[in-house]
Amino acid sequence: MSSPATTPGLVRPTPERQGQRAPRMVVTRTPLRISFAGGGTDLAAFYERDYGAVLSTAIDNYIYVTVKPHSPLFNEPIRLNYSRSEEVHRIDELENDIARECLSFMDMEPPIYVSTVGDHPASSGLGSSSAFAVGLLNALHAYRGERVTAGQLAEEASHIEIDVLGQPIGKQDQYAAAFGGVNFFRFNPGGGVTVEPLRPSHGALSTLFDHILLFWTGHQREAGAVLREQEQNTTSHADSLLRMRGHAHELQELMSDGPVDPAVVGRILDDGWQLKRSLASTISTDSIDHWYQSALEAGASGGKLCGAGGGGCILLVAPPERHDAVREVLHDLVEVPVTYEVYGSRVLLPAGD
Repeated sequence: MSSPATTPGLVRPTPERQGQRAPRMVVTRTPLRISFAGGGTDLAAFYERDYGAVLSTAIDNYIYVTVKPHSPLFNEPIRLNYSRSEEVHRIDELENDIARECLSFMDMEPPIYVSTVGDHPASSGLGSSSAFAVGLLNALHAYRGERVTAGQLAEEASHIEIDVLGQPIGKQDQYAAAFGGVNFFRFNPGGGVTVEPLRPSHGALSTLFDHILLFWTGHQREAGAVLREQEQNTTSHADSLLRMRGHAHELQELMSDGPVDPAVVGRILDDGWQLKRSLASTISTDSIDHWYQSALEAGASGGKLCGAGGGGCILLVAPPERHDAVREVLHDLVEVPVTYEVYGSRVLLPAGD
């Protein structure tokens, strides 16, 4: 097991220049994540009272970001392409909150072109917004010829989403996207985060993911409304959150101690899901409850809804011989092939970064 590393709070970026000419175009790839246990304890309303803990893994579904100079042949100095296209003259005119604040934070000078595309739609419950923030910051640093650590990327993205934009979210998604791999994250009072990479054998992880099924519900819900209610309920649901934090510790021990029993993982996820459903009124729906119960009856040992709740993806753990039965009862949902990803946000272009 690797020794845990603690990242401090945000420090305004002053990375060393590498001496090379800044590239003309940068492309980054940043993984999405599956949170197995502890979600909700990464909110400041909880960890400032004690500490939070989350165990999660990066997955092989990604957000891609491209940054390049914008040609003077166009009429606008700034173009941003995502699910729509924005052409503006000043950064503060951008409507995409994360892009606007990342560009402002990095003091970027037009003309500039930014484009992003993801493997999933927004509000999938897989941390796509934070992955975009991490991937864009990574691309902007590389565009300026700077190298940064995963910890710095995670803290910068957290600062932008939580402090600048006032989103009622925690820090787990930014850290999962920046670090990659399977990690136990401890969120400490004062904002510091301890990162403990877990090193289960390749065979153990492969076996676990051979038991995992992921389904897209087709329902999208912004996390903010769900998390605001959950944040307001933190004190009254402290016992449930403590038990959910305990699940993260259980999985940490399980994944650090040899073979991983997928059935045990499934039961821990199920216990966590039953607790999570009580944290806010909008976390689950009748449809989600029906799908989940049908999967259990078809042979799944457990699972959960990914993300804040209300929609997104359903994660299930089931023996491979029961997968077809689970697929049959969830035939109206879209299955998402998934496995783990060892790398966090990476610069793909220029090659070798």
